[in-house]
Amino acid sequence: MKKQLDQLKEQIQDARIQLLAHPVYGQINDLKGLQNFAQFHVFAVWDFMSLLKSLQIGLTSVALPWMPVGSANTRFLINEIVLGEESDVDEEGQRISHFELYIKSMQQMGASTQLMDELLLSIQSGKSINDAIELSNLPIQVKQFLQFTFDIAQHAPLHVKAAVFTFGREDLIPDMFTQILNEIYEEHPNKVSVFKYYIERHIEVDGGHHSQLALEMVSELCGEDNQKWEEATLASVKSLQMRAQLWDAILQSKG
Repeated sequence: MKKQLDQLKEQIQDARIQLLAHPVYGQINDLKGLQNFAQFHVFAVWDFMSLLKSLQIGLTSVALPWMPVGSANTRFLINEIVLGEESDVDEEGQRISHFELYIKSMQQMGASTQLMDELLLSIQSGKSINDAIELSNLPIQVKQFLQFTFDIAQHAPLHVKAAVFTFGREDLIPDMFTQILNEIYEEHPNKVSVFKYYIERHIEVDGGHHSQLALEMVSELCGEDNQKWEEATLASVKSLQMRAQLWDAILQSKG
């Protein structure tokens, strides 16, 4: 399976390189630019959690009565990732999900959470996720980004979900971004400390241990089935292209 995994990585490399070189990073050069970035990037943090939970639903038993589902190894892999993403620690050591930590960082820096709040309220009022996205005031590229994610989360087979989760959402933070963030932090330490912690935590946990667990999950779910590997590859490339659309929306919103 290592051969198939290496082939998948090779086939998504061009899309990944283009994403890491996206001009959006060059626009985040001050606090205002970071605020604008965060108000849209938060949707990638939120729908990441939804994709993660869809994997947990498919790979473990979340109904009563409990019954063993799939292999114990994949159950372990997804449950460990969920544990870290849904109940990590903030900069003060308090339990918090990565999404809630991101919202906390937005509030500290003064970034608007209005668009995210409105979408959540729409869903809580009873609208389906698809209707809530369609009726929202989000830019079309953000809507399409979310629609792609939830189409995968709701309808794709598990090996495709796992591939999108792993390769469409792996460490996509270039060195340039962390360097810029450090410069903004030096100017505004009381406004960017939580976001800086979030990014550092993201690189440490998501880009390290969780990334390895996710790779193991994809390998286990695709196995020796070449068709599954091909489907996983195509979906991974598409997910990177959709992330580029989200970055395009951020660029246009600042202009």
